[in-house]
Amino acid sequence: MEQQALNLDKVQISINKLREKRSKIYFFVQDTKGNARGSVRYIYQMAMALKNGGFKPIILHEKNDYVGVGKWLGEKYMTEIPHQSIESQNLEVSPDDTIVVPEIFGYIMSQVKNLPPAKIVLAQSYSNMLETLQPGETWSQFGFTKCITTSVKQKEYIDKVMRGVSYDVIPPIISDVFEKSKLPSKTIVAVHTKEQRDTVNLIKAFYLKYPQFRWITFRDMRGLSEFEFANTLRDCCLSIWMDDESGFGTFPLESMKCGVPVLGKVPNLIPEWLTEDNGIWISEKNAIVDVASDFIQNWLEDNLNIEMFSNMEKTAEKYSNVSEFEKTVCDLFSDHQVKRAEIFENQLKKLQNN
Repeated sequence: MEQQALNLDKVQISINKLREKRSKIYFFVQDTKGNARGSVRYIYQMAMALKNGGFKPIILHEKNDYVGVGKWLGEKYMTEIPHQSIESQNLEVSPDDTIVVPEIFGYIMSQVKNLPPAKIVLAQSYSNMLETLQPGETWSQFGFTKCITTSVKQKEYIDKVMRGVSYDVIPPIISDVFEKSKLPSKTIVAVHTKEQRDTVNLIKAFYLKYPQFRWITFRDMRGLSEFEFANTLRDCCLSIWMDDESGFGTFPLESMKCGVPVLGKVPNLIPEWLTEDNGIWISEKNAIVDVASDFIQNWLEDNLNIEMFSNMEKTAEKYSNVSEFEKTVCDLFSDHQVKRAEIFENQLKKLQNN
């Protein structure tokens, strides 16, 4: 009888914690060693939205020497959101808690499969979701039956591969640090590619084919803090984007918000924000150099399509509402915790009947 009473108390405690937002929500993140990465920024933005909404998010990292995001994203994310290391071996989780793991960390899913908390996959990159899984392994066999992803197109693709999982979509938010410059654009072209060699080869080919434009400056956007990234971007006359495996693509949207036209190679999975009239979209990587030269010539002659700038602004506005992003995040996790509480309440009724 004492054990039964104890079990009843534990279940009631879990129900109360879920109803009162006192359950912990762990977000596992990789250590980028101080390098900016959009996927990590997205996780921190979600965690901050939950913290502002009265929830209890915790950033979970693998090693004690975690560098963090303070230098490139902002110190507030390191000081206002609690952090915890797996290596310290003091991780205490309850059945009412939730663990959110990015799709790339299949081995982490395997390690936590026997833990009691609810488990959610955060899939930002469809191309990475099978990388650390063995052939035949699925998320659901590790207890991950819920997935959050960043676009409808990505959801549709992943759903065909990973069965037995429910899906929710939360598009990324483009930070307010990205804004238009009050000064005329400079002769700078921002380049953002998945592979750095593509950036190097593009610049070399451009100067060789069009030596008359050797005074144009190309800027590789790697290794910048978010503030430096935004400051550099808003001064540019053109952005070039190449990432065949992109699951969403925030760089083009950041460029649009800064009023900078985008020349991009269409990725394999075309995001819903990409339309033929909000950028210069091509299907062949080798054509980028020639199209960039034509754009610069038209830019110098003030012969650009004004309608494209209007469409860029409309597109960027859809992903710039911070309060809407925070509400979407909080509503999703609130609904998740309410449903978890109902499961515990049903369990409590069974225990009481017994």
